[in-house]
Formats: sequence, structure tokens, C-alpha cells
Amino acid sequence: MKKWMLALVATAILGTSAAFAQIVVRVAPPPPVVEARPIAPSPRHVWIDGYHRWDGHRYVWVGGRWVIPPRRGGVWIPGHWDRRPGGYIWIQGHWR
Repeated sequence: MKKWMLALVATAILGTSAAFAQIVVRVAPPPPVVEARPIAPSPRHVWIDGYHRWDGHRYVWVGGRWVIPPRRGGVWIPGHWDRRPGGYIWIQGHWR
């Protein structure tokens, strides 16, 4: 029983630390792509801009999209590349 609990705690700690791991990209991201924004599917939809994603070798453009906020009055805070010592890290977008 003790070994099982120890294994469970170790897995939880390792899983949590992996979630906070950040990849530092030495190459600066390219400028954002100017996209033609299609018509919103409904008045409730919010546009989320596209962004450059690092695939391990190069930046890949992920196109923007219309989404319905998770709650009324939700505001999308866009993700962005943040300059840090040694390169750039991706700060994930989120709802506020």
C-alpha cells in the first residue's frame, strides 16, 4: 500500500511539473499573418486571432477562428511570444 501511494504522489508531482515546462525558442517569431476575417456565425461568437506555433523545427501559422465564449461577457486575452533570456516563450491565450 505504501509503495502504491508513493508511486501515485510521484506521478502527480511529475505530471504537474511537466505542465509548467516552457520551451525556449531561440529564433524570433515572424510577424503575424493578416487574415481575412469571415463573417461571424452568430452575434455571440468572438474572433480569436491566429498565431505562430513552434513545431520543434520552425514556426507554423495557426489560423484564427470564431468561438463562443465559455461564459457571458468573457473576454479573450490573446496568446503571445514573450522575449526571455536566451529566446522566446509562448504565453498561452485564455479567457478572462
